[in-house]
Amino acid sequence: MKVYVAGSGGMLGHAVHKVFSEKHDVECSDIDVNDEWLSYLDFRDFQAYDSAVTAFQPDLLIHLGAHTSLEYCEENKEDAYLTNTVSVEHAATLANKYDVPLVYISTAGIFDGQQLTYDDWDKPNPLGVYARSKYLGEVLVQQRVSRHFICRAGWMMGGGPAKDKKFIMKIMKQLKAGATELSVVDDKLGTPTYTIDFATNLEALATSEHYGLYNMVCGGETGRFEVAVELVKALGLADSVKVVPVNSDHFKEEYFAPRPPSERLINYKLDLLDMNLMRDWRVSLAEYVEDYFDGYLD
Repeated sequence: MKVYVAGSGGMLGHAVHKVFSEKHDVECSDIDVNDEWLSYLDFRDFQAYDSAVTAFQPDLLIHLGAHTSLEYCEENKEDAYLTNTVSVEHAATLANKYDVPLVYISTAGIFDGQQLTYDDWDKPNPLGVYARSKYLGEVLVQQRVSRHFICRAGWMMGGGPAKDKKFIMKIMKQLKAGATELSVVDDKLGTPTYTIDFATNLEALATSEHYGLYNMVCGGETGRFEVAVELVKALGLADSVKVVPVNSDHFKEEYFAPRPPSERLINYKLDLLDMNLMRDWRVSLAEYVEDYFDGYLD
């Protein structure tokens, strides 16, 4: 296939490019051109988005980019909705114009956390600007594009030091700076999602005709504290680094945006279709550390 990937300069875009380019003709763009395989595109500009898709004539359109910092979205609502919601309307218009399937990436954060786990059919109840902007994207894709794949990711990990801006990299930076004690919240539950696993499962799904909405996270229910403990263990630092549990109030000034207490997703629909390629998060975390952080702490 010819696959156009918009907003692919981040950690997930890195994995999508890596996985899809092995089998397909891929064109990737982003507002931040940080790799040689990226071209410039601000997908908030409809005419520019249209011109790029027109020039490439894809068989599949993947819309990846978004503002994922919850705090940024709370403080910059207009940009959050323009980037996370309005741009998705652009993508929907283009998918219909060129009669191609659309892939939209959503998030476990659209739920309110009042349940311990969520399957593909549980009703979202977004708590903040980021969650609402992403959920609105889900709704409009479902309403406007008949052939679509909406895939909800959990806590992303991937891309290594150059791309990872999430939890794993924040811990790694502390360790690189010489930290021997890590304060990690023990009241936030979720499901890690390795970008390589996600892209691999996405490629299998996108080359099928199983259109629809899917939870797509690594296996195993866990929480922030347990992930940090497992990371320290994977790095061989269990005897020299202590992970200390704290509650979310410990970081309330830095992370002030509302967050659900549980973002645990279950890949129920992928299981039913026998298309769940996502591995246990511990296996994926160990591979991530081995493949991307060799020598990082030296």
